[in-house]
This record gives sequence, structure tokens and C-alpha cells, in this order.
Amino acid sequence: MSGAALAVVVVVVFLLALYLLQRYGDLRKQQRVVLLGTLLSWYLCFLIVFILSVSPISQANYAILIMRVCVCVYSVPKCEEPWSYIPDGILPVFWRVVYWTSQFLTWMLLPFMQSYARAGAFSRMGKMKTALIENAIYYGTYLLIFISLLIYLAAHPKWTLTWYLQTIGITAANTWGLFLLVLLLGYGLVEIPRSYWLSSSPDYLLAKTYFKAAKIAVEKAEAEENLVDVMEEVAGVHESIRHNHSLRKCVDTILTKCPVEYQEEIGRNVENSGGEPSVIPTKKSLINLHKKVISAVQRHGQTRVQWSILSDQAFHLEDVTKSRSSPTRQFTHSFLVTPSSWIRRFIYTSTVEWYWECVFRQGFCRFVAVLLCLLSAAVVWSECTFFSTHPVLSLFAVFIQAAEKHYNYIWIEMACFASILFMCVCVYSTVFSIRFFNYYYLVPHHQTDAYSLQFSGMLFCRLTPPLCLNFLGLIHMDSAISHQDRIQTSYTSIMGSMRLLSFISDGFYIYYPMLVLLLCLATFYKLGSRCLNLLGFHQYVSDDDLISDLVDEGRELIRRERRKRQKAEDGENRRFVRIFTQLICYSGSKYPKPKAKLCPLCCMTGSSGLR
Repeated sequence: MSGAALAVVVVVVFLLALYLLQRYGDLRKQQRVVLLGTLLSWYLCFLIVFILSVSPISQANYAILIMRVCVCVYSVPKCEEPWSYIPDGILPVFWRVVYWTSQFLTWMLLPFMQSYARAGAFSRMGKMKTALIENAIYYGTYLLIFISLLIYLAAHPKWTLTWYLQTIGITAANTWGLFLLVLLLGYGLVEIPRSYWLSSSPDYLLAKTYFKAAKIAVEKAEAEENLVDVMEEVAGVHESIRHNHSLRKCVDTILTKCPVEYQEEIGRNVENSGGEPSVIPTKKSLINLHKKVISAVQRHGQTRVQWSILSDQAFHLEDVTKSRSSPTRQFTHSFLVTPSSWIRRFIYTSTVEWYWECVFRQGFCRFVAVLLCLLSAAVVWSECTFFSTHPVLSLFAVFIQAAEKHYNYIWIEMACFASILFMCVCVYSTVFSIRFFNYYYLVPHHQTDAYSLQFSGMLFCRLTPPLCLNFLGLIHMDSAISHQDRIQTSYTSIMGSMRLLSFISDGFYIYYPMLVLLLCLATFYKLGSRCLNLLGFHQYVSDDDLISDLVDEGRELIRRERRKRQKAEDGENRRFVRIFTQLICYSGSKYPKPKAKLCPLCCMTGSSGLR
């Protein structure tokens, strides 16, 4: 990779991270420090993956391979450097900066920023104080581990302090990340191919959408009730603390976080009330109330947007079911769809949409599902056998070594890019889809809260380095795992010698990834979903009677929403026709202005010809 190509990758990855942040976060309303921390963490992790996938071999390896080409291929007068070759000294510095910056973010800065963003204090110093107190145990644990390592090193003066601490720190971080990586990878390797296979059936998707609608309707009602309760507390505080009170600025700050309709209602109620003010709250109670308001408003907005998205999905799937039997082969929408772009107007017409939704989509999704199943099987097999070097059993290592023998650098880069990209999709998509109650949940359409955004950044920074090391182990380019006598890559050179801790390099790193097979089997049989159903957290399992009841409930809710939207659309159409008729009646071009006579267009009488 030349310098220009490296610069293009850096820019493209930045735009990708910015797009995802714009999709899940709110660039206008959320705090700048939250957006910056999340963007930087996502960007660095994506950058590690993209650079590693197109430059898996170090500069030394390239030099050796090029020398082999010159010696073995006599018909080639001059050795040509691969397009992905980077001059000496650039990649090691690049990896050190990116790696240590991401580790500082995930272990030090982002936990502090999480607490800062959730704090209900009214000043920056107050939020920083709250964040330091909440992370005291977190940082204290790090300090205790560091002191223990210093004492241990004092008893072994033969080891270099800086080198040993760096190796221990990297090993500990990668071990923790690998533990979580295998869990997420085992889920994604099965769920992603299965989701594509099941998405080929509109009936299955419609039933699952009904189920989700029933669940989100309950959450929406709970969020509305919680918001009403919190607004009642705000109204009481607004009434008790007058404008000449020292805590009035805090109350005004809380009011700015409330929805506009509640602000107006609270103002009217205070003007109409003439009673004695209630007990004045303390500043600590106002801080707690401020935190509750932010959480309640955020959750209320999330449920409203989720309900709207699910309703649109259900309407579309119902339209697909109805359009299957269309004799004209035209896709019919339940509601008016205005072609907002030239693609939908001239290319993706109703006929093209009918062929895609009713004919080709099913076969395409199943074809993609089969390809993803083959990739998943290759990953599982390689994870269970990558430690074997004689013979080489890892499929990815076989492909890479075959390309090395033929000096095909393009094939090496394409194979590495496709392999690590698929593994990243399996892991990262799980991070974007999992939900831990209301504490961590990535919601699209700018509805993700600051805590979840930063928590995702922490997960990415902790998962990406062990993911890259695991990938290098699969293709036998990590000598600490494969125990082959070969030159290290630029990435593994900054990780230190994993052989310092033999029980990690020869034990945990080798045998723990084999658990991905058990996790894939558990995901295939939906053991996790069935356990959550037993605990009362309903998950979609088609052979459960309770789930069938929720599907029926969701179908009825969608039917009500359809009638509601249909009435609103009919009202808009009547209003448009009435306005359009008025414009024609008074245009004077075709019909004279009526004088208490029957209007030929609107068929009404009166002095103006209209009601």
C-alpha cells in the first residue's frame, strides 16, 4: 500500500465511522465530548481492521518474498513492489499510536466520560466530581494491580520493568477481549446466515414484526407513564422554587430538558395555581431529578421512534403479502409514496419493486445465506484447528500459504480482507444488536443515548486487538501461537512476546477459541432465547404458545395503527382537494366568480360558493 492508498483508506474509514455515528447518535443535541470520544474509538478500531486486512505481511516478509521472486523467476528482470507495500518504519509507528490510543480510550477515558454524561450535576465541575467518585473503585483496581506488579518485579530484577509491564498489560487486555470475542463471534457466525435465510420468507418476518410491535407497545406505554410521573415532579419543583430563589437556575436547566408541550403545560398550571408553595427541595434532589428527566425523555423518544419504524416495516410486509397475487405485477403500497429521488421515479418503479420483493428477493437471500454458512463453517473449523501446523488444517492458512507459494500478493490481500471482514461483521453486528435492559441499547435514527454510544466504543476497542490477533493466528502469521519460525508482522511486533506467559500463549489462546463450536450449537438451537423466555424476558421462538399470543396482539395493534394512519391520510387528502378546488374556483380562468350560485366544481352554494 503506497502512501496515497494509505491516505485514501484513512479517509474512507473516517467517513464510515462518521456515518455510523450520525445514524445512531444525534450530532446536534448530544455533548461534543461524547460524540468525539465515540467517533475516535470507532474510527481507530475500524482503521486497525482495514489496514491489517490489506497489509497482513510485514515489510521484512515482503522483502524476503520479493527476493525469492528474483531468484526463482528468471524471466522477470526486475522485482516490482506490491501495491500495498509501505516503506519501512511507517507501520510500526502507526500501530503503536493507534493501539495505545484505543487502549487509553477504553480503559481510562471512556469510563470517565460515561459517568460524566450520565451525571445530573448542573456544572462541569460537578459532573467531573461525580464521574471521579463513580470510577474510584474502577481506577483503584488498576492502581492495586500496578502496585502488585511493581512488587513482583522488584523480586525479579533480571527483567526489564518497562518491557515486562507492557507485555503483561497487553496480554491481560487481549485475554479479556478474547474471552468476550468468542462469545460474540459464536453468536454472529450462526445468527447472521440464519437471519438472511429467514428473511427470504415475508410471512416469518411479518410474524416477528408483530411480536416486536407487541413488546415495543408495552415499553412505549411504560415510557409514557414514567415521563408523566417525572413531569409531575418537575411541575411541583417549578411551583415550589420561585424566580428569586438561589436554586432557580437549576430548575430552569431542568425545564429546558423537558418536551415543549410539557413546558407549556407546566407554565400554564403555575399561572393558574395560587396556593402556597410546597416544601423546597435540596440541590441533591434536583440533581437526581435532572438525571431522571434526561433518562425519561430519552427513553420516551426511543420508544416512539421504534414504534414508528416497526409500524412502517409491518405495513410494507403486509403490502408484500398482498402484492404477490397482483395480476398486473405492480407493487401496491397501502399509503401514498411520493418518489423523493430519481432512482425510485425512473429505475425502482412499482414493477421493478414487485419483481424484487415477490420474485427475486427470496432466492437472493437464500443464496447469500448459503455463502455465509460456508464462511461460518470455515471459521469454526479454522478456530478449532489453527494450532496444527503439521499438517496445516486451518482453511484460511491453507489459502494464504498457497498464495505465498505462487507469490500472488493480490490474492493474499483479497483473502485476508474477505476473511477478517466477515469476522468483524459477525462480532460488530452483535455489538450493535444486543441489548442489556435499558442500560445499553444502540437505537438507529439518532436515538442512542450517550452512555450506550460510549459503551459501544469501549467494546470495540477491547474486541478489535484480540480479533486481529486471532485472525493472524488463523492464517499462521502469529508465531507466538503457531510456533513457526517466521518473521513477525508489524502488528504482532508491538504486542510483545506472548511466550513470556506460557500458560496464556500455549493454553488459553490455543484452546479457548474452540469453545466457539459449542456457542454456535447453543445459538443454533436458541438455548439463550429459551432461557430468557423462562425468566420472563420474551424472545421470538416460533414454537412457543405465549409467543403466538404476542404475535396476535401485535397484529391487532398494527391493524389499529393502520386505521389511524388511514384516517389521517384521508383527512389530508380531503384538505388538499378542498384547497385545490378553492384555487380553481377563484382562478377566474375557466369559471367566473359565483354569486350565491352553485359552484360547478365543489357543488356547494353560498355567497362565496364554498363553505
